[in-house]
Amino acid sequence: MRILTAVIALAALAGTTQRSIDPAHSKAVFSVSHVFVERVTGTIPVVSGTVVLPNDSSIPVSVTAVLDPGGVKTDESDRDDSLRSPDFFDVAKYPRWTFASTKIVPDGKTSFTMDGSLTIHGVAQPEELRVTVGGTPAQPTYHAIGTVDRHAFGMSTTRLDPAIGNPVDVTLDVSLQP
Repeated sequence: MRILTAVIALAALAGTTQRSIDPAHSKAVFSVSHVFVERVTGTIPVVSGTVVLPNDSSIPVSVTAVLDPGGVKTDESDRDDSLRSPDFFDVAKYPRWTFASTKIVPDGKTSFTMDGSLTIHGVAQPEELRVTVGGTPAQPTYHAIGTVDRHAFGMSTTRLDPAIGNPVDVTLDVSLQP
């Protein structure tokens, strides 16, 4: 049965090209409400990943990505240190976040909805992203928008929890290696 599954998976990927995400030109941006500051925004580096593309389309058939929460930047070093701590990202214990697509549904030639599994703090949760395609057919770029429930990943136990909004708006800009 495993051999049959592998053959079917390979057949589904026939006529595709696997491309690597370009970490120098890819990042995740988050925005969350805070009672003392209207909105806090920051970036988290996308350090690696792959996009599998059909040979005739910029809309992928699968996507994986790895993010480095230790590289968080909010332009305030004390806040960045707090976000890296066990109260929030706990980067010493969980140095990488991962995303793997589970379903991609085109909305036309330049947009799609992507369902996937996001793993933070060792907890995998389903997430949905709305994605638009830019760039050129030879060098596509992707702009994805979604909302993450930080409580679902265990980021709700700090004394600051009541002062911080729960839904976190996330925007990803992803470029591929040439």
